[in-house]
Amino acid sequence: MVHRLIRSGAALLLILAVGLMLHPSSSADAATPPGVSAWGFNANGQLGDGTANARIAPVAVNGLSGVASVAAGETHNLALKTDGTLWAWGDNSSGQLGDGTTTNRNTPIAIGALGNVTAAAAGNSYSMALKTDGTVWTWGNNAWGELGDGTTTNRSTPAMVIGLPEAVAIAAGTGHSLALTRDGSVWAWGDNVGGDLGDGTTTQRKTPVAVAGLNGVVAIATGAFHSLALKSDGTVWAWGQNSAGQLGDGTTINRMTATAIRTLTDVSAISAGAFHSLALKSDGTVWAWGDNLGGDLGDGTTIQRMAPVLTSGLTGVIALAGGHTHTLALRSDGTVWAWGANDYGQLGDGTTTGRSTPIMISGTSAVSMIGIAAGAFHSLALVPPPPPTPLPTAIPTITPRLGYEVTVY
Repeated sequence: MVHRLIRSGAALLLILAVGLMLHPSSSADAATPPGVSAWGFNANGQLGDGTANARIAPVAVNGLSGVASVAAGETHNLALKTDGTLWAWGDNSSGQLGDGTTTNRNTPIAIGALGNVTAAAAGNSYSMALKTDGTVWTWGNNAWGELGDGTTTNRSTPAMVIGLPEAVAIAAGTGHSLALTRDGSVWAWGDNVGGDLGDGTTTQRKTPVAVAGLNGVVAIATGAFHSLALKSDGTVWAWGQNSAGQLGDGTTINRMTATAIRTLTDVSAISAGAFHSLALKSDGTVWAWGDNLGGDLGDGTTIQRMAPVLTSGLTGVIALAGGHTHTLALRSDGTVWAWGANDYGQLGDGTTTGRSTPIMISGTSAVSMIGIAAGAFHSLALVPPPPPTPLPTAIPTITPRLGYEVTVY
């Protein structure tokens, strides 16, 4: 902008101030909220890009900003915003999007009945939300009582789980649900055919029951029909179905109560795929066990493992996510790595070639992702805000002399 014939020092100062106000500050830009990228299978609109086309590299989910975390179900997703609202997209055949319909959505919609949400979890065809008051809310498929509302009736809007102490974390499987309560105990409900609930029985439960003999828990995870718990001492405990060795106890025997994975220590985080399990150690290495048909474990083989093995060539990891037959890892440098089956492009490397060792996902080295989630055959990553816009170069103070022309740029 150019201003001429300024004959007053006071007028010059006013123009300079207005000029600076037209440029957004770097602190405002730094608050620009992140969005979500998605790739892989998309027949139900689970990539949120407005289409049903599979994608072999990341694409932006339409219209999402201000996202704090994401969760991926079999064919639907949830995004928790920083304002405590929850958004959903993808398959809605059982009402798992929570909008009062069973209409699929290929772009995100708000779940209007929910607010003050602090965490979300997506199961096979149902959803969970944890609110700031410690209550847990569920909706979608309820064939096995996984909604925990005392019925087996599907819900297309959220309903509160009955009889649950104050919760601090949640996890959703194929047909069973978990909640970690403030006292470090774990509660479970829903399908129990393989001992999924850890209560010493195989009885289906429509309301929560305590997992037997488990305390001091700091994190939980669910696979299709098995469950994991991380204790404060860095040990991992598992229960439920064990047909692929996903419990990591060296056998393929189902367990109806929690059993320790003796070969694992110093664990800082856990995750589970459908039939495989994952542990992140405090040294940034990844350990995996269970089904490996698609290279899910990342050890360079397709051999099923009944005890944890080291995922090849991966260090500096800070988060993990397990899909049906693929796995994601987020490194401290913001890159996302993937391995396992890749039939629909769920590894995001621009191909449909399966990988039995980790490979970096296209474009993540330039963006530096801050979160991940894995669905059955699709993947999500949380994208950071753009870098701040530099402040304009400081303009030197000019003291004009009356009667002279001054040009200000």
